[in-house]
Amino acid sequence: MDSLAGQTLVKSDGSSVTADSALEGKDLVLYYFSAHWCPPCRQFTPMLKDFYEEVEGLEIVFISSDRSPEDMTSYMKESHGDWVAVPHNSTVANDLKQKYGISGIPALVVVKVDGTVVTKDGRSHVTGKTPAQAVKDWKA
Repeated sequence: MDSLAGQTLVKSDGSSVTADSALEGKDLVLYYFSAHWCPPCRQFTPMLKDFYEEVEGLEIVFISSDRSPEDMTSYMKESHGDWVAVPHNSTVANDLKQKYGISGIPALVVVKVDGTVVTKDGRSHVTGKTPAQAVKDWKA
């Protein structure tokens, strides 16, 4: 995964993990652009957490638009699944926002590990399909 190669990702408990190890053995990466101050994000995040707990073979990478690293960590601890995040307001976070043309949140971009974009509207798939069906469609 070019965008994350060599990057260090963070977990809600404050620990760090390399992107390579976090994404090892995964077929899909879901980039989740969100923030605690955004009401639609706070509504969608619990749905995404339930979805994440029911599927295998993918990893979610959170890209925060929170106002501070503390807000981001608190949002992750409060609402998120056990997924990883890029560091708050990092170059990689800003590069990913630009790369995928993120203009509004929440946004969920589904990407194959080779970097191929599957959909920029993963949110509607998560809310409109069963987890198994969404993943099957993304892998097709």
